[in-house]
Amino acid sequence: MIKEALTYNDVLLVPQYSNILSRSEVSLKSSLGNTTLDLPIIASPMDTISETKMAVAMCNYGGLAVIHRYNSIEDQAYYVKDAIHSTGTSGAAAAIGISGDYIDRATALYNAGCRILCVDVAHGHHIMMKEALGVLRRRFGDSAYIIAGNVATLEGYNDLVDWGADSVRCNIGGGSICSTRVQTGHGVPGLQTIIDCAQSDRNAPIIADGGIRNSGDVVKALAAGADFVMLGSLLSGTDETPGAVINTREGKFKTYRGMASKDAQMDWRGKTASLEGVATTVPCKGPVNNTLAELERGIRSGFSYSGARNLRELQSKAKFVRQTVSGQAESNAHILTK
Repeated sequence: MIKEALTYNDVLLVPQYSNILSRSEVSLKSSLGNTTLDLPIIASPMDTISETKMAVAMCNYGGLAVIHRYNSIEDQAYYVKDAIHSTGTSGAAAAIGISGDYIDRATALYNAGCRILCVDVAHGHHIMMKEALGVLRRRFGDSAYIIAGNVATLEGYNDLVDWGADSVRCNIGGGSICSTRVQTGHGVPGLQTIIDCAQSDRNAPIIADGGIRNSGDVVKALAAGADFVMLGSLLSGTDETPGAVINTREGKFKTYRGMASKDAQMDWRGKTASLEGVATTVPCKGPVNNTLAELERGIRSGFSYSGARNLRELQSKAKFVRQTVSGQAESNAHILTK
């Protein structure tokens, strides 16, 4: 029998009795080991999202950015040092792969002061991930906090935790510039992945990564069992993202691209393999703090609609209903579609 799977669009949270008088009563804190974030948002390790400026801005706001790995070891270590200089080690997280120079890269990042390493691959439920996590644990012990992913299933989540991951990025193929599901026919709708992984008896934090388009989706992901969300497109085009501003008659834009896109692969390694992403431009949005503030307001309101003052209360109280296609249309500001 084929299992039915849900996306963020398929469900709504049911409003519940609340005695929360102000959104300021809501705590959005969530912890990655010894690092506690005031805002459970992590900027994605993409070359058009996270370098030093984004890492500093996210840390100062209470979130986190993972500095991407699509550069030389020296450049990435330099980005990490600049971030640490401005924020301390709490602002330093960086990505590595599972092959080639990943041990040298991890060692250089660690020596630069980075204590949060993100093992960043498209299909994390893989023997090379198992071997890499084993090597990293033997090299760094518990002195490095290791995020690993991505996975789409409960089995994948459990295995990565058992192999040594401290937290797991969950979702495959749901990002706005990702074409994995179209190219390969594989994936699980993003909300379903979180629902499934949250059934685990392991307790490593779940990072919902991909397919999140607004603050309402963030609240749904957290309510379904995620501890954090990882964002790319929602942060794209902000002042702190890498890349030059492109001036056109229509306005100012910045590049945003998937790391499996042709453009990104050619810039990164001078050749292409499987093309599972696209590249585009997005309007400039101004400081990332403005985007984060808007998201934070929506998330706090979402908690209050469920009568929840913190993440654990939200997850224990949350009640989902499935909405029809007509319900989805009704949920939008539909005067704009007339």
